[in-house]
Amino acid sequence: MRIAMWSGPRNLSTAMMYSFGARSDMAVVDEPFYAAYLSQTGIDHPMGDDILSSQSTDPDQVISDLLGPVPDGKPHFYQKHMSQHMISGISRDWIEEMTNIFLIRHPARVAASFAAKFENPSLSDIGFVQQTELFDQLKSAGHAPLVIDSHDIRQAPETMLKSLCSALDLPWDPAMLSWPAGGHRDDGIWASHWYGAVHRSTQFSAAEGPLPNLTDEQAELAQGAMPSYEKLSEFKLV
Repeated sequence: MRIAMWSGPRNLSTAMMYSFGARSDMAVVDEPFYAAYLSQTGIDHPMGDDILSSQSTDPDQVISDLLGPVPDGKPHFYQKHMSQHMISGISRDWIEEMTNIFLIRHPARVAASFAAKFENPSLSDIGFVQQTELFDQLKSAGHAPLVIDSHDIRQAPETMLKSLCSALDLPWDPAMLSWPAGGHRDDGIWASHWYGAVHRSTQFSAAEGPLPNLTDEQAELAQGAMPSYEKLSEFKLV
C-alpha cells in the first residue's frame, strides 16, 4: 500500500509520519516535493538553499520515485505531503495511484502556529485550498479519499488511529502510539527549523484547548481557509 497523507503546515503531519514510521512494515518519506516547489516558485523559505540541495528539484523524478520500489523493501509506503506543494507546474495525475488521506486542522490553530514560524503567510501557503482541489480531483475520478482531523487524533489517539487503520484495511499496530525522542532518520533537512516540539515528544500531544486568540491578519487568513476546512470536515472519520 502507498499512502499519500495530504496536509498543510502545523497540522500534526510530522507526528503522524512518526506514528506510521514506528510500524515495522512501513517505509516513510518526508515532503518529497519541497525542493521542487521552492525551485519552481522561487519562494524564500527558512533553510531554502539546504532544501534545494537535499532533494531532487525535478517533480517528474520525484513522482517516479514515489511510484517506484518501496524503500527498504517494506510492504507499505507512507508519504507525508504538503498540499501547497502541488502547484500548477507539478503533475497531480499520479495521486490516483495512491491511497489518499487528508489530514485537516482548524484554520485558527494553523494560522496562529504557522505565523509564529513564517512571516506574513498567505492562504496559498497553508494548503487548505489545494487540499480541496486534490480531494475534488479524487472524488471526480471515482475514488473515496479518507479525511481525519488532527483535533480528533489528539483527543483520542488510539481510537482514531484504529479507525484509520480499519478504513485502510491495515492491521492495527500499537507501536503507532509512540516513537523515540529526537526525530526520525527520514526527516527532511528542514527538521531543525520546524520540528522542535515533535523531536522532544514520544507520543501525540494532549488534547487541544480553546481556539487561540488571533491577530487581525491571522483571523483573515483563518477566515479564508474555513470553507475548505468545513467542506472536508463533512467527510472526516469519527
